[in-house]
Amino acid sequence: MQSPAHRPPAQDLTDAEFAELDQLLAKTPEPFEPLDAVMLDGYLCGVLVQPVLIETDAWLPHVFDFDGQPLPDDTDPAWRERITALILRRHAALNRALAEDGWFDPLILEPDDFNPPRTDDPAASLNPLSQALFPWVAGFQHAMESFPDLLELPDPAIDVALARLYRHLPAQTDEEREVVATLEAEHPLATLDEAIEDLIVIVADLEDLTRDRRYKVETVKRDAPKVGRNDPCPCGSGKKYKQCHGKA
Repeated sequence: MQSPAHRPPAQDLTDAEFAELDQLLAKTPEPFEPLDAVMLDGYLCGVLVQPVLIETDAWLPHVFDFDGQPLPDDTDPAWRERITALILRRHAALNRALAEDGWFDPLILEPDDFNPPRTDDPAASLNPLSQALFPWVAGFQHAMESFPDLLELPDPAIDVALARLYRHLPAQTDEEREVVATLEAEHPLATLDEAIEDLIVIVADLEDLTRDRRYKVETVKRDAPKVGRNDPCPCGSGKKYKQCHGKA
């Protein structure tokens, strides 16, 4: 048996497994409100770009319920095991792609593969490109709301990146509408491929901006300079340190 350090990395999900994952998510027991596969993809990226490492036990419940309520103990164990395995594989694949390549393939449905929003749906106000990206970005926003660490960083580059991403969400205020209008004028997106590439670059930039904070290891610092063995003992005895408190 191979040790964990020598095992090959888990493979990303196939198209069939993405479809299976979406079906399994839809079978989440009521009254829980789960993400679908596309929103899950955005959510996982939102978790990965946080300036702190978020443990699986913290982010996984928010996949099955918007409020993060844990699944009941009597949940079908076979269903739980399979869906968790698929989610963790996708999480690992996204993490590896962002860390090693600075790039990833988001799960975005082509316009022909999803139903346009109803006229009473807020997403109906979006342009066709943003309608396609809306579910993914909504999942990303769900991660921001569940774990606000990234939002709390006073970094203008992060604010700009999030504004570029949130242009694909329905604007709620005049200020948000003004930001979207500015982005549409200064950074227009002509095709879905161009919009997806822009989304990838934004997430990769956020991962890069937060990496040092996320993997920072605190260094233990001494309260006072280190005392050499031949230096006077700091206790004030007049003896050398090695002859006094440095004997041990």
